[in-house]
Amino acid sequence: MATDRALPARARIVIIGGGVGGTSIAYHLAKLGEREVLLVDRAELTSGSTFHSAGLVGQLRADPTLTRMNSYSAQLYRELQQGEHPPGWVECGGIRLACTPDRMAEVRRQIGWARAFGLPLEEISAEQARELFPLMSTEGVLGGSYLATDGYVDPSQLAYSLAAGARAGGVRIHQHTRVLGIDTRGGRVCRVRTDQGEVECEIVVNCGGMYAAEIARMLDVRVPIVPMSHQYVVTEPVRERDGTHLPTLRDPDNLVYWREEVDGLLMGGYERDSRAWSLGRGELDAIPADFNGRLLAADWERFAEITENAQRRVPVMGELGIRKLINGPEAFTPDNEFCLGETEVPGFFVAAGFCAHGIAGAGGIGRVMAEWIVSGEAGMDVSHMDIRRFGRQYRSPAYTLAKVTENYETYYDIPFPHRQRSAGRPLRVSPVYNWHVQQQAQFGEKSGWERVDYYQNNSYLGDELLRPAGWAGMGWSPAIVAEHRATRTTAGLFDESSFAKIEVSGPGALGLLNWLCANEIDRPVGTVIYTQALNSRGGIECDFTVTRLEPELFRIVTGTAYGSRDLAWLRQHAPRDGSVRIADVTGQYTCFALWGPKSREILAPLTPSSLDNDDFPYMTARSTTVGDVPVQALRVTFVGELGWELYCSAEYGAGLWTSLWENGQEHGLLAAGYKAIDSLRLEKGYRLWGSDLTPDHNPYEAGLGFCVSKDKQFLGRDALLAARERGISRRLRCLVLAEENSVPLGSEPVRVGEEILGRVTTGGFGYTVNKPIAYAYLPAELPEGTEVSVELFGQWVPGTVTREPLVDPKGIRIRSKV
Repeated sequence: MATDRALPARARIVIIGGGVGGTSIAYHLAKLGEREVLLVDRAELTSGSTFHSAGLVGQLRADPTLTRMNSYSAQLYRELQQGEHPPGWVECGGIRLACTPDRMAEVRRQIGWARAFGLPLEEISAEQARELFPLMSTEGVLGGSYLATDGYVDPSQLAYSLAAGARAGGVRIHQHTRVLGIDTRGGRVCRVRTDQGEVECEIVVNCGGMYAAEIARMLDVRVPIVPMSHQYVVTEPVRERDGTHLPTLRDPDNLVYWREEVDGLLMGGYERDSRAWSLGRGELDAIPADFNGRLLAADWERFAEITENAQRRVPVMGELGIRKLINGPEAFTPDNEFCLGETEVPGFFVAAGFCAHGIAGAGGIGRVMAEWIVSGEAGMDVSHMDIRRFGRQYRSPAYTLAKVTENYETYYDIPFPHRQRSAGRPLRVSPVYNWHVQQQAQFGEKSGWERVDYYQNNSYLGDELLRPAGWAGMGWSPAIVAEHRATRTTAGLFDESSFAKIEVSGPGALGLLNWLCANEIDRPVGTVIYTQALNSRGGIECDFTVTRLEPELFRIVTGTAYGSRDLAWLRQHAPRDGSVRIADVTGQYTCFALWGPKSREILAPLTPSSLDNDDFPYMTARSTTVGDVPVQALRVTFVGELGWELYCSAEYGAGLWTSLWENGQEHGLLAAGYKAIDSLRLEKGYRLWGSDLTPDHNPYEAGLGFCVSKDKQFLGRDALLAARERGISRRLRCLVLAEENSVPLGSEPVRVGEEILGRVTTGGFGYTVNKPIAYAYLPAELPEGTEVSVELFGQWVPGTVTREPLVDPKGIRIRSKV
């Protein structure tokens, strides 16, 4: 492809990197009418990771957004194949095998997802799989799934096809143009410096693939990716070409995948003994400056496990000659999700960390990123791919490497619910972490924090007969039952120190928060406000509480995993005149929650403050002391019971916990974990951001209209009111299932009669109502009492649309006076 001769002095948008990510974004920007777009590449297009990618395109993923993105990719590649620059798209179908009962359960769960997402995934037998892929052995195969619209593409041809479309739309492409630096003005990107000249710009998009972290360091931005050595082989001819195509084949239990390559086979996999590539001092990526269009040396010894597994599944692999072994670096992230979106430097976007499935996602990535760049917001829920999800711990190369390595080596592992990873742990711990250990706490990790799921010491108080069937029983303990019921009947003490805490202060603080939050923030000092922050479409970007501590000081408390993202959202919209200060104070404060009908009796002797309703109403905050510890006490709840969240400076944390614990023993206080919180909040109908609440749903759909102020302007108001004017067609509804041990996990399809109308957002078991509970967005007109069915691992379980909340619908327990 020809390169424009003279580098322009200015372009509104500069894209760095000419792989499938960069060319797809350029293509979609042109489709949106952007004409001042420049794409630069240090060498030739595709010379990073794209040229050696395997090119498989599978559509179904665990979340609806990535599935929609991949499905769009397949549609786009199909269309491009009919144009002047075909990308080598082959729609051959895709098989995924199951060789264990758990893998077969995963297949059936995925088929349920596919129904909810509208994909024609079907279950097939081992023999049906062999009919589709005659070269395979059925030994050990229990069954599998088949999606006829999956396929593969030539990665380099794809990039060139997208580049041709971009150029036709006015995008300028300059190869052999190395970026030397990125400048800012007033904190925002303004210029890209290259070895061919300088370009003034408004937006820079880092599509550098494995080089993305190096590019981002020019602005002191951390992109936590690691180049991993990934290998596959291409065989000699295996059959004569007859116009038909073998489907792609994945055998995750044996860690291998296949697709056709001309008249041979391409076979690769994810070995347990992985290798990061090109790490320098401090295990930071240090890719050689001349590593363009190059491969790594073959590592046959490390590939031996994959070779042996491949021969068991496709015996002819032991007889075929090998044309070549491809060993190329691919950029992986710590959680196997893409890194997309605007960074903390305004105008500096990233699209990187494609984790060896970037070819499948490239079309969707390009569309999402182009819309994000043009409108300032993503057009769909990509929160789990947002670069802002990574906390400060990922500035550590060693921590990032540990997480990425574990991710790569477990790439094909079954994602059991509540699966816990071990790399990089423990890192962030509460002041009473050792106490939890002594009480045999079972920890879960989130955003680097060690959080108590439950205490094994409480198991004898629970009920083993309530263990859920199947996967829902994994990671379960009767201790959860005990901790749930103690919170409902006496009191539970919870360590919530991991909750993210953000302070917003200054003369402009109130104005900023009142503009970003749908609820009214201009309330008296000492008020706690539950609110959502919306995007311009009226969708929910953040879900948190705001406490007004002083006239110009507010503290936001949000979910553990969402602190970095919410912090970035606040900073993105803050004025640049110094009138607002925004600080992450998570580590400065410990938080313990004391909830339950006995919580007032436990807390009252420890504090000089009156805890009566008139003196300390619900959703208010007071500065006081508990024992010898100065605290900020908030009368709030996430379990539907009377109680307080108690915040203190971290050095007081151990003393505060000891006082509460010791004084609570005579009242039946039980230490409890997050598993109990989840079951308690399900019964009360409290929503979770990221599942029940997303940027794709508005407060009226989510049943949170009470959080929307009618008397002020705020971001997203116009879109929200327009949506309400059109009529809310779908709402988040509570479902109670009829079979006690059949507990939903999330994403299962929900049908009424034979029609699938939605999918489960969150689910679990309520140990007060003694029923499985699920939430799903369903047609708003469905009356209470409507019979539904939820598909759990291929079985349809009956349920009922039920009025919520299931426990204490009038909120009497929360506002208890005694």
